Amino acid sequence: MNKNTIIGITLIGLLLIGFSVYNSRIAREQQEIQRVRDSVAAANAFEYAERMAQQMAADSASAAAGQGTQDGQPVYASTYANPFLEQAYNAGEDFHYLENNKLRIKYSTKGGQAASVLIKDYYTSDSTDLYLMKDDYSDFGLQLYTDQYINTGGFTYETVVSNDSTLVMRLYFSDTAFIEHRYFLPADSYMVDFDVHMVNMDRHIPRNASQFEIAWNMDVPRLERGYKNEQNYSTVDFKYPGEVKKIENLGIMRGGGRSGGNHREVTTRIEWFAFQQQYFSAILRAEDNFESGNLSMKFYPETDPDRRLMACSASTLVQYDPGADVTVPFEFYYGPNHFRTLKSYDCDFEKIVPLGGWLVRWINRGIIIPVFDLFGRFISNYGIIILLLTLLIKLVISPLTLKSYMSSAKMNVLRPELDKINAKYPRQEDALKKQQETMDLYRKAGVSMFGGCLPMLLQFPVLFAMFRFFPASFELRQKGFLWADDLSTYDSILDFGFNIPLYGDHVSLFAILCALSMYFSARMTQGSSADNNPQMKSMRNMTLYFMPIFMLFICNNLSSGLTYYYLLSNLIMMLQTWIIRRFFVDEEKIMAKVRAASVKGAAKPKSKFQQRLEAIQKAQQEAIREQQKQQRRR
Repeated sequence: MNKNTIIGITLIGLLLIGFSVYNSRIAREQQEIQRVRDSVAAANAFEYAERMAQQMAADSASAAAGQGTQDGQPVYASTYANPFLEQAYNAGEDFHYLENNKLRIKYSTKGGQAASVLIKDYYTSDSTDLYLMKDDYSDFGLQLYTDQYINTGGFTYETVVSNDSTLVMRLYFSDTAFIEHRYFLPADSYMVDFDVHMVNMDRHIPRNASQFEIAWNMDVPRLERGYKNEQNYSTVDFKYPGEVKKIENLGIMRGGGRSGGNHREVTTRIEWFAFQQQYFSAILRAEDNFESGNLSMKFYPETDPDRRLMACSASTLVQYDPGADVTVPFEFYYGPNHFRTLKSYDCDFEKIVPLGGWLVRWINRGIIIPVFDLFGRFISNYGIIILLLTLLIKLVISPLTLKSYMSSAKMNVLRPELDKINAKYPRQEDALKKQQETMDLYRKAGVSMFGGCLPMLLQFPVLFAMFRFFPASFELRQKGFLWADDLSTYDSILDFGFNIPLYGDHVSLFAILCALSMYFSARMTQGSSADNNPQMKSMRNMTLYFMPIFMLFICNNLSSGLTYYYLLSNLIMMLQTWIIRRFFVDEEKIMAKVRAASVKGAAKPKSKFQQRLEAIQKAQQEAIREQQKQQRRR
């Protein structure tokens, strides 16, 4: 490896490190500015929430103290001093529906909230209608202070307008004062406009308490076949306001803390938060942002009889300008985590799709997704699309693959010369001489030590991009190919009925074929290697036997689309290896080129960098000799 190569690699590394540090510093500065800007509001918000909680406890104690008996039966005093609230608290529940070609939302007058959400044209893993929200799985309410602490989720609203696209419900505090929930569902949309409209509420809400808290608790049901996979890609997300490049979440694809639940207290403003299942999400967005929030999630066990996936909770504070007529706008999104669909709403919802870090995400967003969508316009079979995508990727990176194989072939040609150098310098103290002579051999032959490694390393971002893309690709959900009936989850040709640790309760045929293809690919690649180094033999054996077994266990529970891609990659790699050996690699020609390069390299004067490197090595050797002499004298 010459001076220019080392300088190039060093500069690229420094640029990447500098870019990462710069981005991190800018992000920290923006967050710090936002924290300072909102610190006063956040302090007031939590003080207000604490005051409301204390008032709620006092009201509950007061209601309990007012309990008596008549004819042996309990008699309760009025829970609320306001007669309008008391009447709404005891009123019966009714239901209304908003519906378009994508959603059917059932609303309850109890709390003026959504009771269930049916997403049309999609089904659960057991082929039943897909309800993102089920009856009694959600509780939504506004918490505020009037003459006492109230949560609107416990009151029955009066219906004002109800049709397929518009629903208006009111909670009266007097003849002329009310809180109104206004819902509007546009045609062909997953987004519901939601306005909190307050009329003459300034007569009931103190001016120093011009804020309310939104409390939303929701149990997300299980919708997919593989519990672990669904769990790994489900979480609670939230986004800060402004041009933020990424969103935050309570943990995705992480094992730590997930069984016990995760919690996040956010003291700065939030634009929106999402209860995200692997392929569907419920999102609430505040047009004027939430002031702060507490978000939490906890997964139910796989054995939950109601097939619930996770319990999500959000408590967010909303500030508004007090007045006689106030409207606070929000938006609900109930729909699929389809990248293009989420992006169409221009709210950065598409960032909840887990496409990896900045480099991997850039590859997915800039290359993989557009190509995948392009194929999808003309081909309906996603197994064929994955095959074409894999062929295209292998074709694009084939120059790197060819360079790697050519470098490996040159190293094999030089193997006898390297063995001679190793035999010439067997002692440990001659390590520098052996290294110097080896480098000199590489220089004369025009071979780079990293010529075979670097091209392979450059392919890893693409591999990681595929690892992220397929499990997050909504297009593969419930799309079958060959024996796999759903490319978004594992394929199974045999169900055990019991779980084998680290393996699962089923047998994936794609996983078996992937492991076999990895074994034969490694065997074909190692067939030309003549390295007799014991360490290299150990590594070859691990690659040949351990890695296929390891991949068998890993791929058994991965999405069949991803395992199918790995299988295709191995098969294409085997074909590439055969083609390169058959038509591109001629060891006699390579030997002739290496000898010619050696002759030219011998005649070529050494560069200043090489001269300095040799001088350093000689100085090190002299220092070692001096140390040995001093030790002998002692």
